[in-house]
Amino acid sequence: MSAIVWTAVVSLAAWCWLLLCQGFFWRTDVRLPPRRDPAAWPSVCVVVPARDEAGVLPASLPSLLAQDYPGRAEVFLVDDGSADGTGELARELSRRHGGLPLTVDSPGEPPAGWTGKLWAVRHGIGLARARGPEYLLLTDADIAHAPDSLRELVAAARTGGFDVVSQMARLRVESLWERLVVPAFVYFFAQLYPFRWIGLRGSRTAAAAGGCVLLRADMAEKARIPDAIRHAVIDDVALARAVKGSGGHIWLGLADRVDSVRPYPRLHDLWRMVSRSAYAQLRHNPLLLLGTVAGLALVYLVPPATVVSGAVAGSTATAVVGAAAWTVMTGTYVPMLRYYGQPLWLAPLLPFIAFLYLLMTVDSAVQHYRGRGAAWKGRTYARPDAVPDES
Repeated sequence: MSAIVWTAVVSLAAWCWLLLCQGFFWRTDVRLPPRRDPAAWPSVCVVVPARDEAGVLPASLPSLLAQDYPGRAEVFLVDDGSADGTGELARELSRRHGGLPLTVDSPGEPPAGWTGKLWAVRHGIGLARARGPEYLLLTDADIAHAPDSLRELVAAARTGGFDVVSQMARLRVESLWERLVVPAFVYFFAQLYPFRWIGLRGSRTAAAAGGCVLLRADMAEKARIPDAIRHAVIDDVALARAVKGSGGHIWLGLADRVDSVRPYPRLHDLWRMVSRSAYAQLRHNPLLLLGTVAGLALVYLVPPATVVSGAVAGSTATAVVGAAAWTVMTGTYVPMLRYYGQPLWLAPLLPFIAFLYLLMTVDSAVQHYRGRGAAWKGRTYARPDAVPDES
């Protein structure tokens, strides 16, 4: 057989392996595990880091204040140097909507070696510890929660004995580019970190979704959260690894009633969201970058390319094998499109979307070497090995 046919065969084999041996990552039925109400509801403090979030806060903060939680709960919003009146708006929303007690405070600028978000989280956890909570809910300022969200998270954690219960918020899919790119973002994340593996005791796979993380307060102290991960750009995965490394039990799954209200209307907005941390995911390693680009090309780009080349060259074998790989790929994407309520004709476009992600990853590396990597809301962060270790 020709080299092109062999390449198509390898791609098909890779897809068969992903289909059956990668934790069934493509399934979307990993939702909150079985749970029952505890005899006594533990106290919870909600920590919300916020930097220039006035645009989304009216759609998110009231949902936290309105939590129907039987135990003691309160909210700490940490204003991370906002220039748009985020802190005052939060106070106004609390006065207007009532609900859970709200404390708004600011830690000042982060010191060297800290990301702004984790410095704000550290400050919020410090405020919360004075209340002696059993659980901390770390949630982003763009996340809206259903009224029973906190109750369900705590019940799941108590029932399953989890130190972390995290839900991947349903991201917004309203603009054309959101419909194309967002479901694939969650699909790729689940492929890297299969949810079923994360919840297994003894499994080395660790990840969380930073928008919604319920964390036992004593585990946060044991794992030194967030001090141990103070420089992490991908802080949710770093948090999960720190907890697992301390013997903790983690659960991560898709959310039904926890939603991100942050809009990404243009391709540029989504591009920035992905590229700011993609190279950090690869540990700023050029060899890992080359391997990732080659892997994305083999798995996602080879199938349609061999279908076209086989048709043009009159090679039935090439076209058939390439079509088989493309079909398996398409089938694994269908459940995620259904989860997001998107038309299934988008599924065959996954190679095109993967190519966009490939370009975003390369751009992330380019921006890093230009000194603009991991830039977000006016700050640019150095890679971890460039930060002095203060421990």
